[in-house]
Amino acid sequence: MYPPIEPYETGKLKVSDLHTLYYELSGKKDGNPVVFLHGGPGGGTDPIDRSFFDPSKYKIVLFDQRGSGNSTPPASLEENTTWDLVKDIERLREHLGIDKWHVFGGSWGSTLSLAYAQSHPDRVKTLVLRGIFTLRKSELRFFYQEGASHIFPEAWEEFIAPIPEAERGDMVLAYHAQLNSEDDETRLRAARAWTKWEMWTSKLHVDPKQVAEADDNDWSNAFARIENHYFVNDGFMRDGQLLEKQEIDKIRHIPCVVVQGRYDVVCPATTAYALKKVWPEITLHIVPDAGHSSREPGTSKLLVKATDEFAHI
Repeated sequence: MYPPIEPYETGKLKVSDLHTLYYELSGKKDGNPVVFLHGGPGGGTDPIDRSFFDPSKYKIVLFDQRGSGNSTPPASLEENTTWDLVKDIERLREHLGIDKWHVFGGSWGSTLSLAYAQSHPDRVKTLVLRGIFTLRKSELRFFYQEGASHIFPEAWEEFIAPIPEAERGDMVLAYHAQLNSEDDETRLRAARAWTKWEMWTSKLHVDPKQVAEADDNDWSNAFARIENHYFVNDGFMRDGQLLEKQEIDKIRHIPCVVVQGRYDVVCPATTAYALKKVWPEITLHIVPDAGHSSREPGTSKLLVKATDEFAHI
């Protein structure tokens, strides 16, 4: 990855009567524009996200999605759907005076990248995606009900602890009740447990520092509430919509590189493989020694290689 850099411009963009987005620009002012779509939903951006791109070639656009990071109001679920975010990306592009840009996203960022590209294919130069997630019921079931629980049983035990045994038949729905509780202690305990489960399972080698991030109440509250809100609503999409042939046909012409960890249990490789089957034109890299995180060496190396190769387009 490229060395850390600071933004040359930060700003706020009001996208509705309720929501205002934080955005920042770094790299080359007149460079090739790229927009980074963060994960979660609800995760927000991190300064290290700028380092996937050559700052001498790219105009790097980062922004925090509704309710996330430095965007306001924090952790808000109102007017917060996939299609609201797609519209926000277009508003930001128009606000910045950009005609077309590269789109980069991992995990939920890959979901949003596909949804945006399928809605506005004429505005997307290339796609660089990681840890493909299309929000199908089968994907949510594997991670939140039965699947990843068999691989991380000790972390799973902590995840289910806040939920009464009688309610564990649908963990996403059970957490929805607690994450929207009017009791702060109930809500924050659930938010920390929900977030800790994902931090535990995101790397091939468990990263204690990443797991500890779940103890940040403000960050966990936004991350868990917004994620759960999207998941309990099936992403506000038809099941499997992003993989439907008529949707892929809209973006088939767009150069696309996918980087997928072989041992990703958050967004297992089966979804990236399903995307490759319906869209054989993409380049799919399976990293043999990686899990879900974009920070793992084999994954970050291939992501940077892809952005380097696309810098001239």
